[in-house]
Amino acid sequence: MSSVSYQNVRLARGRHESPDHGACVMELVSMLAREPFSDRPKTACPVIGAFLRSYNDISPPSRRQDLLACASQVVGSRRPELERSRVRHCVRVALALHARRSRWRRIAEGGSRASLRRMADAPIDSLSLDELGYRLARLIRHAPDGRRRALELVDELITMGQPTAPERRAIAVAR
Repeated sequence: MSSVSYQNVRLARGRHESPDHGACVMELVSMLAREPFSDRPKTACPVIGAFLRSYNDISPPSRRQDLLACASQVVGSRRPELERSRVRHCVRVALALHARRSRWRRIAEGGSRASLRRMADAPIDSLSLDELGYRLARLIRHAPDGRRRALELVDELITMGQPTAPERRAIAVAR
């Protein structure tokens, strides 16, 4: 029997056979959701998952452990009706980060603003989501405030579609 659980797992890059070999943040989400061990848990939004898998893999170990805090928030985040809005939000964030880069850095890294804009309306499939997630993760990782911005982005994507504080109060009063 394994002694590794969601309570003591250490985040590592890549895909893993079991928690005994480590876990990426999305595999931790599958553990928290009590789903089969996978980096694509059914309970998680695929847009958020695409970003987190990439950010997990390109982050140094010290930054990767920051993702432990957001794993529980990702459980239950799958909302198919919000996926297009979440993709467009990610594209807006990527475009803003891309614009902050120096001209020579934008040219050297390739990937134009036009290709980012096309991602906003691209089919929502695992290939296009993974490409968007990777490009966004790279931009955020290299941003001066990238560590904070990565966690903020996850929070923004999770709270999309949730009622605001006044709406929650109105719902509570109506009950």
